[in-house]
Amino acid sequence: MAGLIGIGLSGGLGHQAALNTTANNITNANTPGYSRQEVQFETQEGRRTGAGTIGSGVSVANIRRLADAYLSQQLREDSTLFGEQNAFNAELTRLDNLLGGEDTGLNKALNNFFSAMQNAAEDPTSLPQRQLVLSEAQQLVNRFQGLNQEFIQQRESVKTQMQQGVKDANTLLKSIAELNLAISESPGLAQGKEPLELMDKRDEKLRQLSELVSIRVTEVEGSQVNVSLSNGLALVTGANAAEFATRSSAEDPTRLEFTLSSGGRTLLVDEQIQGGKLGGLRAFDEMALKPAFDELGRLAIAISSAINHQHEIGMDLEGDLGGNFFSDVNSLAVQRSRVVPNGNNDRTTTGQLAVEITDSSQLPAGTWELQFSGDGRSYELIDTISGDTVKQGRLPDPVQSEINMPGFNIRVEGGEFNAGDKYLIQPSRNAAENMQLNIRREEDLAFASPVRASSDDGNLGTGTINQGNMLNVRNPNTGALLDDFQNSGQFADGPITVTFSNDGAGNITYEVANDSGVLFTSAAVDNDGDGTPDVYDPQKINQIFSTRPEDESNGQYRGFVFEITGEPADGDVFTIDFNRNGVSDNRNAELMAALGTKNTLNGGSQNFTEGYAGLVEDIGVKTRQSQLDKDAGATLLEQSTNQRESVSGVNLDEEAGKLIQYQAAYNASAQVMSVAQDLFNTLLQSFR
Repeated sequence: MAGLIGIGLSGGLGHQAALNTTANNITNANTPGYSRQEVQFETQEGRRTGAGTIGSGVSVANIRRLADAYLSQQLREDSTLFGEQNAFNAELTRLDNLLGGEDTGLNKALNNFFSAMQNAAEDPTSLPQRQLVLSEAQQLVNRFQGLNQEFIQQRESVKTQMQQGVKDANTLLKSIAELNLAISESPGLAQGKEPLELMDKRDEKLRQLSELVSIRVTEVEGSQVNVSLSNGLALVTGANAAEFATRSSAEDPTRLEFTLSSGGRTLLVDEQIQGGKLGGLRAFDEMALKPAFDELGRLAIAISSAINHQHEIGMDLEGDLGGNFFSDVNSLAVQRSRVVPNGNNDRTTTGQLAVEITDSSQLPAGTWELQFSGDGRSYELIDTISGDTVKQGRLPDPVQSEINMPGFNIRVEGGEFNAGDKYLIQPSRNAAENMQLNIRREEDLAFASPVRASSDDGNLGTGTINQGNMLNVRNPNTGALLDDFQNSGQFADGPITVTFSNDGAGNITYEVANDSGVLFTSAAVDNDGDGTPDVYDPQKINQIFSTRPEDESNGQYRGFVFEITGEPADGDVFTIDFNRNGVSDNRNAELMAALGTKNTLNGGSQNFTEGYAGLVEDIGVKTRQSQLDKDAGATLLEQSTNQRESVSGVNLDEEAGKLIQYQAAYNASAQVMSVAQDLFNTLLQSFR
């Protein structure tokens, strides 16, 4: 009887365990990271009899967790990929909407400004039209500054997300280490009885960590796991966890860099942060936000430089030269602000650098790092995007010199440099923030040209002179005002006359003079630079004055050029003078308005609108590609999640079926014990 009761009891206890396990599966069907559990039965050792071995019932050999290590690893990898693409796409979408928005982008402000300039050019004396130009110019400045501020806010948002991500990662690392310890100390582990719930929790923490950064997981003795970055740098070793942190970058204080502390050592791991949300945020900063800053600044410099130059060579309503329309892109303070010393530079370094914009049409968008080596005189200029060395050399003694690049110069102003010193060179990074409207009064808008020409009333020939083209009021090489423009409202030495001689045999020459005397004669003119004097040809357009600043010393470069056509007679005179009372003159206004469509960017291949469109298109393409990558990543994550669920997930219908099955088995085992009890009672009654 005892055998029969024992068999029934073993069956009851075993199927009770199965019922409890099934009930636990059902109640945890929606628990993240839960792996379905299964009771494994085994037959108990039978009793030997003369007739053979009689079974003694069933026992629970083990309760196992249905989990596949490969599927778990695949789920982590796909979580890393999706985490990266999701973060990258979210920030790109925000930036794309900002740049492409009608009220937030630049297109509307650019079009309105140049449209107002064109309207004012048609009526240059109208003060309301002039006021509209100033209003639209201020709106353009506001848009540049507004976009730049939005970029800054997004950069700060990314930094905040990075800092929060680091906090979350540290919490997960600590939890994984603690779970490692708890698992290793779990009773029964030596007998192969794993703490199933603890292992589920650890797997879920590992999955959550993989959403933040790409990791490698290695199983070690004692059912523990070691966690490392993709390059092998340890994050969790047994019960010990490293700690992430962020700090301001020594290279660029506006950025954050990642560090990892373990065993009393702190390592810079910025380049090792790949994948996951942290990797996506870092990629966005490097691949989209920084280039957008640079491109927006480059556009601000190009517009400011072009408008400033054209406005400076014009004349306002009061007869004065125009001056800068927008703030000076090459003020000394601005030039020096384009250089950021590395925070790790030798404290004894006294070197002073500045960056001067030399040609906005050639200026590239980007940043460079200037590194010094050896005795502090040898240098390398490295493109921070490609990592390529674009220039190298050695500073002279004394160090005052220039490192020339397309569109800008790095000016070494003085001081001493040390080996290992680094400087971040960012010619355009902050230009949009620094942009300001310099003109405040309608009267100060320089819509007229400061020079004009006239023919003498007594001229007998067919020669005609145009109204000239202004080149500059300053020597481009020195920045000094040219002689003719040093006195407000008049040439320094009175009007300039061009007097012709014609011998009637086809030999036409001329003499250019002012109140101080003869400036030059046609015999000295070599505008085409071929080394021989240019001969006046009545069949061609003949240029008076040079376009080369180096000709200032011989009087031929005056900052303007005039063209004479036809055949002047002997003694014919043309006069060039300051444009006094030229308030109705709109020549310079027309030229300023034409800058809206003139190709002044990228070596003269794009106008301002096209340049901005290029930035919008670049971000738009990246956004669309990242959306495709995100969708693909979501599909892969869904597949790996479904694959894991097919093995580890709880199927409620299946578990309900098992519940009925185990209940029936439990009831049957109880019936066995009931039969044994009846037999025992019958046996007792037979002895009464």
